[in-house]
Amino acid sequence: MRTAIRMPTTVIGVISDTHGLLRPKAVQALRGADHIIHAGDVGAPEILKSLTAIAPLTVVRGNIDREDWSLVLPLTEVLEVGGVSIYVLHDLAQLDLKPQAAGFAAVISGHSHRAKQETRDGVLYFNPGSAGPRRFKLPVSVGRLVIEGGRVSGEMIELAPEE
Repeated sequence: MRTAIRMPTTVIGVISDTHGLLRPKAVQALRGADHIIHAGDVGAPEILKSLTAIAPLTVVRGNIDREDWSLVLPLTEVLEVGGVSIYVLHDLAQLDLKPQAAGFAAVISGHSHRAKQETRDGVLYFNPGSAGPRRFKLPVSVGRLVIEGGRVSGEMIELAPEE
């Protein structure tokens, strides 16, 4: 008789481009995550403290993160969770490796302020958009990755404007 072993589901909250503003609705959307990724342009150290209070945090430095507190943040980071490897950087245009060849299941980025996800060559490219001050008429959003059975999928969460 075969016994199926169910792998636990891991949920990762993904946020980027807060630019010093952590909206209450973003915090609410990230609650319950097993881990959080901030893909850069943090803007203020208090944001990292608030996110760490929700779940363990992986963060990279963005192009606006130039103050002393942010200089210790890495430009890239690798996260291994639920049997998958995730590569994190701020600006996708700075990607200097081949994710599929390197064994990454997902590449997380920010910078563009545009929420986008697509799968290329078996790799999920995921940008949660901007959770900070609204830019142009772009929506304010965060994202969520779900890792189950060694596979990763993503969803965007558009945040309604603050009243």
